[in-house]
Amino acid sequence: MLKGTMMEFPLTLATILERAGKLFGHVEVVSRRPDKALLRQTYGDLYRRARRLAAALLRAGLRPGERVATLMWNHAGHLEAYFGIPAAAGVLHTLNLRLHPAELAYIVNHARDRFLIVDDVLLPVWETIRAETKIERVFVVPFSGRSSIGRDPVLEDYEEFLGSAAQQFSYPGIEEQQGAAMCYTSGTTGMPKGVLYSHRALVLHTFAACMADSFAFSENDTVMTVGSMFHANGWGFPYAATMAGAKQVFPGPNVDGVSLLELLSGEQVTFSSGVPTIWVGVLDALEKDPGRWKLTPGLRVVSAGSAVPEILFRKLDGHGIRVLQAWGMTETTPIATVSQLSPEARQQSSDQQYAGRARQGRAQPFVELRAVADDGSEIPWNDQIVGELQVRGPWIANQYFEMTEAQDRWSEDGWFWTGDVVSIDRRGSIKIADRSKDLIKSGGEWISSVDVENALMAHPAVKEAAVIGVPHPKWQERPLAVVVLRDGLQARAEELREFLLGKFAKWQVPDGFAFVSEIPRTSVGKFLKRKLREEFKDWKWEP
Repeated sequence: MLKGTMMEFPLTLATILERAGKLFGHVEVVSRRPDKALLRQTYGDLYRRARRLAAALLRAGLRPGERVATLMWNHAGHLEAYFGIPAAAGVLHTLNLRLHPAELAYIVNHARDRFLIVDDVLLPVWETIRAETKIERVFVVPFSGRSSIGRDPVLEDYEEFLGSAAQQFSYPGIEEQQGAAMCYTSGTTGMPKGVLYSHRALVLHTFAACMADSFAFSENDTVMTVGSMFHANGWGFPYAATMAGAKQVFPGPNVDGVSLLELLSGEQVTFSSGVPTIWVGVLDALEKDPGRWKLTPGLRVVSAGSAVPEILFRKLDGHGIRVLQAWGMTETTPIATVSQLSPEARQQSSDQQYAGRARQGRAQPFVELRAVADDGSEIPWNDQIVGELQVRGPWIANQYFEMTEAQDRWSEDGWFWTGDVVSIDRRGSIKIADRSKDLIKSGGEWISSVDVENALMAHPAVKEAAVIGVPHPKWQERPLAVVVLRDGLQARAEELREFLLGKFAKWQVPDGFAFVSEIPRTSVGKFLKRKLREEFKDWKWEP
């Protein structure tokens, strides 16, 4: 083999941190505290503090590969941990603060977390699992703006911990395949499973996110990460924005529509992220008080986590907010596809363009995808036949952390089974029909709950809708729509059924409609259909 003459230069997060400190030291990093006060820092602060965190962890005896957990909201302190822990050759383990205590304790113990960095306002969450875990040291971040550790001998002040660091710091030897960060799945199927990301995977994912046909991060952007930093690496926004030198804005725990619009307007944000529920809240606030906020022209947002209803694209366009849909999973670091219109698609009608934007899009560079039918054959890219999506690539997991019993999620030839049922068009753009467990089989025919939900949410009186399959004495199961109506508006089941008949065959339209005040969600904002199916399993169908 004739080797190239290039340098052996490892792809590590430390290189991104160094770039930010040297080139973008003056650029702002803005955090909103729980009381909505703004804390303004810079990349220069990030550089110095992340390196001090790394030095302090090494002084505390952190060994390569050991896990340091974080229980934190989105703010600059969490960004320090994103870089400082891997810079010490440790593994950043972000804890999902919305999980049940039993799940949270299981995750901490399964990962064998040694240290914990926790926001002072989240100490009550820590207390629910404290007795069930074996964390060695706990460092409390004064995110509220005041010291609140009291006299508890187990709790240590984070700022004092940073102050204990040696003045001189040199990165320990870090190889690009070393673990850098860890997230656990949200546990919608069985216990949560750990995914351990390498430095190389995170760096390559960051490069892809910055490409023009992905998110096109640049130094000219102001990026607000609303997608939780404790889930799936904040969708990669914290790393990508840092590498590009974009100003960053973090909302803390205040993610209601009005609070986000205050930041979007006040900080002139150009790019943001969040699950569809977030943008439904923003849309509601905009419609209730039009003209109140002056948003940046061309503001774009990425939405993922669940399918974005086409009506949301249309309505936010009317307010100058352009939505991009992406798809990914904890196991894919997470962004695997992005929906961008091609030059050909831009020549199509407005309706066709909206339909294209509502797809999950094409694979990122170096990510490969295919879909497999029930008989094991790969489906053609004709957008007609559906199959279960499989992916592989340099930032796709090839196993779960210390959980060999779950290896059946990978095919014999190394592809990851995603659990999403999709069609693929001739350009390689995927359209998710459903999660495999959420497809509804009625009288031998499949019904996509996602398609029906998106159509329902186009009705002016419907705020949200989830469609589930419920046992039926004749048809095996039939679709039931669980609906949340907009404040002050009404709609009857017959009216919604008639609305859907203009878009679907009669057998695809729900036979039942349940009106509720809210739809239960997972810890990351997705509809919790498992709970809905349990709640409505005894639904009485009309004869």
